[in-house]
Amino acid sequence: MAKKTLKKIMKLVVNTLIAAIFIMPFYWMFLTSLKTLVEAIKVPPNFWVTVPQWINYATAFKAIPFLSMLKNSIIVATGIMICQFITVIPAAYAFARFQFKGKHLIFGIMLATMMIPPQLIFLPVFLMFSKWGLINSYASLILPFASSAFGIFMLRQTFMQVPEELLEAARLDHASEFKILWRIMLPIARPTVVTLVLFSFITAWNDYFWPFVLTTNNDVRTLPVGIASLFNSSSGVNYQIVMAGNVMLVAPVLIAFFFAQKQIIKGFTYMGEK
Repeated sequence: MAKKTLKKIMKLVVNTLIAAIFIMPFYWMFLTSLKTLVEAIKVPPNFWVTVPQWINYATAFKAIPFLSMLKNSIIVATGIMICQFITVIPAAYAFARFQFKGKHLIFGIMLATMMIPPQLIFLPVFLMFSKWGLINSYASLILPFASSAFGIFMLRQTFMQVPEELLEAARLDHASEFKILWRIMLPIARPTVVTLVLFSFITAWNDYFWPFVLTTNNDVRTLPVGIASLFNSSSGVNYQIVMAGNVMLVAPVLIAFFFAQKQIIKGFTYMGEK
């Protein structure tokens, strides 16, 4: 009995430490966003705020074209999610359920693209979009991410676990491949699809590099570029303003994760089953 109690206590301590490690950066960001500049740069730092400076959020909001960049972030993130939904699902289904010449080679090449850093290919991509006249457009921020090798791999693993007998029964009822995919495969793989949608949203929402290099003005730039510009100040970096901007940037991601966490757990659990 004592051994069981000790085991539970140790598990609780470990879980508490892990939770603290993940929560602490968000707590510190939010805390700093409510401080004055003097409090933000104070050493040793304070782990509380005596008088919350909510005006920091208004200052960050006015320092950049926040609403315009918010709109751009929503359009880009939504566009990328839709494009990936259209391309990833059929590709994953094909790799999981069809046999065709060069299947394994093509799949291996696709996975290899995950190892290519964006800094290596941004120049030819920039020149290509520049030649097409698409710089400073939503297309230049969406089309490079219209598909996802990670998404295809993850969804393929889920599709491969669906019993073949179920699909054969559907074909005997004269169901088309599209109907099988829409009515059978996707409902079964819903947790994985939700996970991929969330990952796609987070990646697109937080991306700074591509919106910065493929644009030359603020017309279609997204929030990460705007928040980063808060560091550029002739009077020095106002860390409390920067943190206020970051809180507004990550809030949608945290909200989305909060509502989708159960589906994410189910998705990874199902993908890991044999």
